[in-house]
Amino acid sequence: MREFTLPPALEASEPPARRDDVRLLAGTPDGVTHHRFTALPELLRPGDLLVVNTSATLPAAVRLDRLALHFSGPLPPGSDGAEDAWLVEPRLREAGATVPYPGGRCGEWFPLPGGATLTLLERQTARLWRARLDTDVVPYLRRHGVPIRYGYVGHDWPLSAYQTVFGTPESDLEGGSAEMPSAGRPFTYELVTRLVARGVHLAPITLHTGVASPEKDEPPYPERYDVPAATARLVDHVRWEGGRVIAVGTTVVRALETAVSDDGFVRPSRGWTSHVVTPEVGVRAVDGLLTGLHEPRSSHLRMLTAIAGDELLERVYEEALAREYKWHEFGDVTLLLR
Repeated sequence: MREFTLPPALEASEPPARRDDVRLLAGTPDGVTHHRFTALPELLRPGDLLVVNTSATLPAAVRLDRLALHFSGPLPPGSDGAEDAWLVEPRLREAGATVPYPGGRCGEWFPLPGGATLTLLERQTARLWRARLDTDVVPYLRRHGVPIRYGYVGHDWPLSAYQTVFGTPESDLEGGSAEMPSAGRPFTYELVTRLVARGVHLAPITLHTGVASPEKDEPPYPERYDVPAATARLVDHVRWEGGRVIAVGTTVVRALETAVSDDGFVRPSRGWTSHVVTPEVGVRAVDGLLTGLHEPRSSHLRMLTAIAGDELLERVYEEALAREYKWHEFGDVTLLLR
């Protein structure tokens, strides 16, 4: 799709008073329509399947005097120098927010709250470093970390504002997400009940997502995921019976498309995925996507194009800009069906 400019006024600066008090823009082969998010059950059919991400959000930012350190996630086993190492993004603290930090050098170390020390090992990307903390990272973050917040959010919010109703802090896949799997945020227990009563199925996967700094989009790096056997069977059953498999978030698309085999069936799978969904690669496991609105030039837009097609996605974003939908983790939602 063509590039666009996101006006600052369309950046959601705080969570809505009610989780489900956001708008829903539906893009389907029948056209584009506008709804409240609470209308989702009526937009789906009995027999459809929503696949949700159960990853809980970590308080993944540790603040120092001048810097904030954003802990993105551990490195896959077998990576060079990866033992106990994490990807970390150092950012400068400015006017209550953070901006990219161009400095850093191999071997540089930072004293952290609670007596811990972080050492930079090697630059991984333009914004991420391989780094090692001298204690277990996840327990440390739960004691000393705060949720990652970018400049478009006016002030701090508690960690509960960054959790979804599907997030399970204690799961078989240790850890959590550096940033919230935000497509699931508008769901409430009441809405889930209405979906089930309508005959819509729900099934879990887990994918722990890393940082997605808004200033620089980069191809995804390896992230941990788990597609359980029961979810794989249900995805295959729903598709066989003519239902639609709809991913709640781009993380779910990435996990399912990693787990789909050459014969088109989804298999139980877990580990690390570097899979990138593009229009050229296409999708085989999902028929639709529920997701937030993504920044200009984001690599996620190529995934959305693979699902919805360029023409429909172009119209969806034109409507979102014209109707002043809100972007980012506390913003509005789109439903894309192919």
